Amino acid sequence: MMFSSVASATMNVAVITDPTGKDPNGCAAGSQSFAANMFQSTFIFSQERKIALLSGGEGTSDVRIAAIITALTQLQANATLEKIVGVAQSFDGIRLMAVNPTEGIAVGGDFQVYVVTVDSNSNIKVQAASGGVVSIPAGTRGAMIHLRNSEGNPKSGTADRVRLQTAMNMGKMIRDGYPATTIVEKAFEEVSKDSGENHGGGAINLISGVTTGDMFTPEQLNGVGYEMDQPYSKVSQTGWSIGFPEANNYQVSPVDGSPLTTIYAYEALGNAITVSNDNPSVSVYGSDNRGLYEATQDIVSASVTRNGYDPVKITASLNRAIDSGTIVGVEHLSTSDLNVKENVKAVGVYYTPVSNGRTAPQWNLPINSQIFDVLGNIQTVIGILLILLALFRSSLIKSFFRRR
Repeated sequence: MMFSSVASATMNVAVITDPTGKDPNGCAAGSQSFAANMFQSTFIFSQERKIALLSGGEGTSDVRIAAIITALTQLQANATLEKIVGVAQSFDGIRLMAVNPTEGIAVGGDFQVYVVTVDSNSNIKVQAASGGVVSIPAGTRGAMIHLRNSEGNPKSGTADRVRLQTAMNMGKMIRDGYPATTIVEKAFEEVSKDSGENHGGGAINLISGVTTGDMFTPEQLNGVGYEMDQPYSKVSQTGWSIGFPEANNYQVSPVDGSPLTTIYAYEALGNAITVSNDNPSVSVYGSDNRGLYEATQDIVSASVTRNGYDPVKITASLNRAIDSGTIVGVEHLSTSDLNVKENVKAVGVYYTPVSNGRTAPQWNLPINSQIFDVLGNIQTVIGILLILLALFRSSLIKSFFRRR
């Protein structure tokens, strides 16, 4: 097994704004750092128990992995959050933080955190804690943030001030009714700008089960992730978008000429984990084709905006995208291939990859599809297209004249 030289989150944050677990944006968590190797393993999510396990610390990466494995063993045994994170005390320099919307938040091991709670009268309490095991009990609105400065960070020495300031601001936002996903976004913004601990990392919405995935993690081992206080993409009012650095070449949308708005990485993080009627949580299963998730998410979001959480219409939209070549490499869908949960604004799409090396399902044409397999051995693609045009020449001409 190969371990990276450094693999440490210097910020862990967890927020609960709805301890009943009913608000689809009521619980979120995330990690970032100035250091290298901020891979997705900096937070591990249990779908069954809806527990996020965040890790970090100053110990070596192999020790941290050993601590995570031990903690996962406790999680599998249905241990309490305190017991899960408590294993970090047996590993030098390691920190573990766990959160569940209805069970609370706990941190164990080597840490410096502020614990934030907001009671039913909207009174905010912010308390410092370090070392051992500390928790926010079930049924409590609250947040927890750990923050240290990485070695080599030019803003070294800012962590204590920023940790306290961010904790106080999170408390105010909880009191004022902001969702947990928005509060996590703002924590990423404040920490990345003011403390320099600005490399992703990523975040997760625990109730809806949607994460930023690898949006901000480094592409290569021993690299740093995306700088969370930097521009991430440009987007038009009609939804066309492009990421940086290519976005530097565009001032308006090439589709309709509308102006482009710059989205910073912390904003992209908040958008990715926040679920709403026009921004549902979308999960894709069955295929890992490049670009499939992004295309599916855009099409599902557009369908939900127009028609609501109607599985028939979502399926139809996805099948049209498959027919047009917007989505490639998968078979057509039926409504049974979708798992639509309107109560948490989530849509799961289960694809079946097309077989025999095809990029699209077999066409529904008035000729036997086996002809294409024969032609594929003796004709070029252009030849096949010419044959198709000959077959449908009359209908194409009629269609052309009808449109004039």
